[in-house]
Amino acid sequence: MRILITNDDGINAPGLRVMEEIAADLAGPGGEVWVVAPAFEQSGVGHCISYTHPTLMAKMGDRRFAAEGSPADCVLAGIHDVMADARPDLVLSGVNRGNNSAQNALYSGTLGGAMEAALQGIPAMALSQYLGPQNFTADNPFEAAGVHGPALIRKLLKAMPQDEDDYRLFFNINFPPVSADDVRGTVVARQGYRRNAPFTVEPHLSPSGRRFVWIKGGDQHIQTEPGSDAAVNLDGYISVTPMRADLTCHSTLEALKDAL
Repeated sequence: MRILITNDDGINAPGLRVMEEIAADLAGPGGEVWVVAPAFEQSGVGHCISYTHPTLMAKMGDRRFAAEGSPADCVLAGIHDVMADARPDLVLSGVNRGNNSAQNALYSGTLGGAMEAALQGIPAMALSQYLGPQNFTADNPFEAAGVHGPALIRKLLKAMPQDEDDYRLFFNINFPPVSADDVRGTVVARQGYRRNAPFTVEPHLSPSGRRFVWIKGGDQHIQTEPGSDAAVNLDGYISVTPMRADLTCHSTLEALKDAL
């Protein structure tokens, strides 16, 4: 198996090393693991692509490249340049430091990389590690992802339907904020919504008097609806959410046609 890895935390992020270990396990002795990751952190860029300027590529080692661009840029570069002789069989994005459950999924560069792979017709999964009091200061906060990731991905690859839709499936996987031994299982869960926890801004004045704002996230430990991703994560379960890039609200189409 040929696996392409990216992330949004950057080429030097500890979660990327965990993903490389997961990918090496999956690829096996005869497989290949390629890394094309952002040269600098790209958290929160979503599915952004660097459409108006070129992306500098730097070879960091054997099958390892840094790109001055977004995770989606990295996937495009990986598929069409770095691995142009033979496309990857699987794209893995992460392991993200922090969850991409609920609204976070909409901002996530980690999911942006997986989404781009799906748009290119390649199976893709985004892996994120929820952080909380039980694992934030642990020696290895990514332990749950590292221990449970390979077996879960194998199960998903085996269970993945033959998908010929224009907008291909990709998977958003979030590991709970607990140690590997305390993971209670895996739940296929819908995307949740954290009420009263939106992104906001915090304004500051620079020493020169100029006004700046910092973007602030909301409380990540607010429970979402039962059975949704963040809710099961906070109960100690891994969440798996199947996704597509199709943004159409299909449930509204017919009613809206009748109204117009």
